[in-house]
Amino acid sequence: MSKVNTLSPYYITIGDSPAVTNLTQVDMELYVYTGTKFNRSNKFTLQSFAINYVVSFEISEIVNDYILNTFNGDYVSENVWVEYRTKNYILGTPQSFTSYTVLRGFNGYGYYEEGANPQNESGLLQSNNHIVKLDDASAVIPVDTETTNTVTFELNGEVVYTRTISSSLESDEQIEYVSNITNGVDDFEDRVIQDEGTFEGSVCLQQFANEFTLFDFDTIYVDTDSGVIPITVENVCETKYQPLKVTFVNKFGALQDIWFFKRSNETLSTKQESFKRNIIVNGTYDTSRHQDKTLTKNGNEKLDLNTGFYPEEYNEVFKQMQLSRDCWIEVDNKTLPIKVVDSGLTYKTRVNDKLINYTIKVQYAFDTINNIR
Repeated sequence: MSKVNTLSPYYITIGDSPAVTNLTQVDMELYVYTGTKFNRSNKFTLQSFAINYVVSFEISEIVNDYILNTFNGDYVSENVWVEYRTKNYILGTPQSFTSYTVLRGFNGYGYYEEGANPQNESGLLQSNNHIVKLDDASAVIPVDTETTNTVTFELNGEVVYTRTISSSLESDEQIEYVSNITNGVDDFEDRVIQDEGTFEGSVCLQQFANEFTLFDFDTIYVDTDSGVIPITVENVCETKYQPLKVTFVNKFGALQDIWFFKRSNETLSTKQESFKRNIIVNGTYDTSRHQDKTLTKNGNEKLDLNTGFYPEEYNEVFKQMQLSRDCWIEVDNKTLPIKVVDSGLTYKTRVNDKLINYTIKVQYAFDTINNIR
């Protein structure tokens, strides 16, 4: 089933292939909805006149209005169903409606060189086949449930876990996130707290955690209709800095994680509005009062994130993060919205740079003082 990747144009063309002789007009009934497939709602009626007996409709902006990216730590993507049928007019005479065509709407995009109506056909909904993650943290793999059969975790060639993937009639089950998360929590401390225990850190416990990774695997195999995709997993143990996890919507319209292992710097910038006020009372004034009075003031915090050393393959991941409209960061067990404020990215390679490390500036996507009304 074809996809509408809503951040790139999607054209439905009638009269070109196959050719329609003397086509003068086309009416389209378009449905965009969430939930169960074939439960059509949100009907749009489109009409266009033919030019040289050809009509094209571009529908991605309509579809995109019905996709809302949210993330609170739970990996779920709300995709949409798209159905349409058309009625041709031959020399002004209306014909019968065609049967419905069903599409799936993803909040993805294609690059210019991929041409019109990009599909992102891979069952693995990420570009990298090498994952770098924090030791004792989850590896979350987004897959297309229509074209993926199984996801298998292995350690030293031994199968430790297999997930069978099934297609679904529900819009929010078109992407499945397969991981080694237990009860929806990432690391040992979170698991203790989730089990209503009390976590007390110690040097011995840290040494134990460093030596014995609870999620022990080194390779993931994604079995798709077009072949098996192997993913190698690299665990990083960072003892000096507090690693930070950023989650973003990638070019496939799926949530993807990227870890920043090294030093992060946090800054605060403020903005304010002020006015000159009259402080005279009976010909005198109190010198402790503000003549230049602040009317409104708020701030915004920014982070300089450092990745640590990454393989060159991650250049594409950083590119997609830079292009993403929706990003989140996990700080103090809270998932907070951010936006990338860097306007450029210089790609690094082993040949030119030897070791690849990126510094990326992000900004919290909210004001520091709560002013939500």
